[in-house]
Amino acid sequence: MAIELLSGVKYGSVMSLVVVLVAFWFQSPDSSVLDERLDTVLSSLLRAERKVGMSSVSRPRVAIGFGGCVDIIVDGVALLNKIGVKPTDQPLHHDYIENAEQLAQSFAYFFSPGAASERFVMNDTLFSELVDASRELPGNRWSIGGNAPVMASRMALEGCDVLLGGSFSTDFIDILSQHIMVAGNIVEEPDIHLIMEYPTGATWGPYSSRRANRYIVHSDDHNPYLDSIEQFQEKLKGYMPDLLVVGGLQMMDSFPFRQGERGSLLGKLAKMLSSASLQTTVHFEMASFVDEGLMSDLLEFVLPNADSLGMNEQELPNLLSLFRGSNLTVLSDPNPRVATVLDQMRDLYRLVNQHHQEAGTGRPLTRLHVHTLAFQAIIVKRSSQWKNTMSATAKASLTANRHVCGSPDIDLSKARLIMDESFSVSRQEGSQRISLKESRPVSCWDEEDYEICVAPVLVCTEVYQTAGGGDNISAAGLVLQI
Repeated sequence: MAIELLSGVKYGSVMSLVVVLVAFWFQSPDSSVLDERLDTVLSSLLRAERKVGMSSVSRPRVAIGFGGCVDIIVDGVALLNKIGVKPTDQPLHHDYIENAEQLAQSFAYFFSPGAASERFVMNDTLFSELVDASRELPGNRWSIGGNAPVMASRMALEGCDVLLGGSFSTDFIDILSQHIMVAGNIVEEPDIHLIMEYPTGATWGPYSSRRANRYIVHSDDHNPYLDSIEQFQEKLKGYMPDLLVVGGLQMMDSFPFRQGERGSLLGKLAKMLSSASLQTTVHFEMASFVDEGLMSDLLEFVLPNADSLGMNEQELPNLLSLFRGSNLTVLSDPNPRVATVLDQMRDLYRLVNQHHQEAGTGRPLTRLHVHTLAFQAIIVKRSSQWKNTMSATAKASLTANRHVCGSPDIDLSKARLIMDESFSVSRQEGSQRISLKESRPVSCWDEEDYEICVAPVLVCTEVYQTAGGGDNISAAGLVLQI
């Protein structure tokens, strides 16, 4: 009996080994082909990026405003569990957060689809409780935050000299690049933003995230007031930048300004932008806006003075809905198809320029960059000041992986392509399809008066940080186009 049992065990072991070997035999080629494909895409993107070199002698000059903060980055689910905020059975959108129940509802609303969001916390006690709990969470990280400082840091890293407008503490300024000059007030306590990150497949009660992303809360004192604008404008006069970037205006969203205060601040900003030399291109970096009044103000004061716009797949339909006269789109498809995004980009490009022609003032829109999880897409008007669109799209794609994985070197074992192997250039019936070619992954073509470039992203599968992704991607793309 023992011999029969031993024989059975041996026979079973041999059969298991055979099954494993057969499985390996049949799966290995597929795995090898996949690895080879990723390697070819990476090599081709790197080659496209390097096609345009940055001069070490003549560094581009960039001016970026406004504001900044210290980010505390934590696991969002762990933080909610720590302070006793239980999963809600009613996911709801809120323009701002007043209590723990609204926080739970708002977090759940964006958590399941994995959509990025940012909200102002009206309740100082709640915000302080969140910050204090975050300090105690294992694995919390602190970093430079805010659109302007993050974009400034990326551009300095990529070879630019930068004038940064914002009010920071001396400790904050000390850790900035030596290629960044600050224009603004010194403050004792910088604003804090709480970055509640979560990976793909994270769970919170009955909810599961479809993709890695973050939910951001803040309760700023300085940033909504653009309190560095006078110092920034003064230094701007003699700086003569190649590019002027405006970001961080979402800090005004749902903020309790006094009557007319926000309009006055944006009026000052509009005056500064309109006085910029025509040799200086102007870029506006969008963000998560839910205040329709603020969005209307941006349409009046900021967009008419911008040559270039940058945004993600949530912000694009949101801005487009404003131009179409409909309600803001708070939550959109977090993984849109290429054709959908390109149609939305064409519509936005047309509507913004139509608005410009009707107004008869300001600058026409000549560049539009949309960054999504799966791909990068850039529209640039032909014969405009913007150059190197193909290389810029490749660089934006590579920067997405570098930032999210937290490494300048791309590890293919931590990357995958989720963009389709071919895509339609439009949702219109009979539209051209373009195949993704591994040896030439950036697809560019001409339409009307502009060029379109689309590049796949080597999506990071081991997320280090999603916050600041859009700012890094936009900044990297801009560097090669000025």
